[in-house]
Amino acid sequence: MQQTQAEFLDRAAQKVPPIAKELERLYPDAECSLTYKTPFQLLISTQLAAQCTDARVNTVTPALFERFPDAAAFAAADVSEIEEMIRSTGFFRNKAKNIKSCSRDICERFGGELPDTMEELTSLAGVGRKTANLVLGDAFHKPSYVIDTHAIRLLGRMGLTQNTDPAAIEQDLRRILPPDEDNPTESGNFCHRLVLHGRAVCTARKPRCGDCSLARLGLCDHALNEL
Repeated sequence: MQQTQAEFLDRAAQKVPPIAKELERLYPDAECSLTYKTPFQLLISTQLAAQCTDARVNTVTPALFERFPDAAAFAAADVSEIEEMIRSTGFFRNKAKNIKSCSRDICERFGGELPDTMEELTSLAGVGRKTANLVLGDAFHKPSYVIDTHAIRLLGRMGLTQNTDPAAIEQDLRRILPPDEDNPTESGNFCHRLVLHGRAVCTARKPRCGDCSLARLGLCDHALNEL
């Protein structure tokens, strides 16, 4: 008999604690690899990281933030100057346009201070749920669920979601790993650890199940199906 979605998620919720515990053992110091000093700088860095590596973004942002330290500075900037400074991150024209528009909105609508709610953040130009979740978790220390390509791949392989749409996967993860008032950053840390495990072991082309402790512990559906 086929599992219902509710039954699937109930089973997934039982698997999450041991998976989270093992990932924490493997990656105890998981954190965002973008460098920043303020929540606003993290927002800009995350926008620049779209279709670009964090390492590349980190080579661009020191000079960028020295030239434009806050939303007011970006809002007043010539967009062509922003374009030139971020050119190496790719898609620089669209990114520069969004950064200037986003900064202007922050100044005009939020008094120059970055808002700290999902609804307000996603109302800004170039800010989707993935970016907003990262900022909420890492800058504001609130429960967050960053669904990137690593999370989509690993959560599917481990049997924690049946969805492929990021918004639907986020809702699944919120259900099986609900926000913890005593440890509000745990969900965000879990997502950071998925990224690290995805880079190190559970790679996109060919997962290294033989080197995976989650597989050895019987916590990954993909590995079990490969046996």
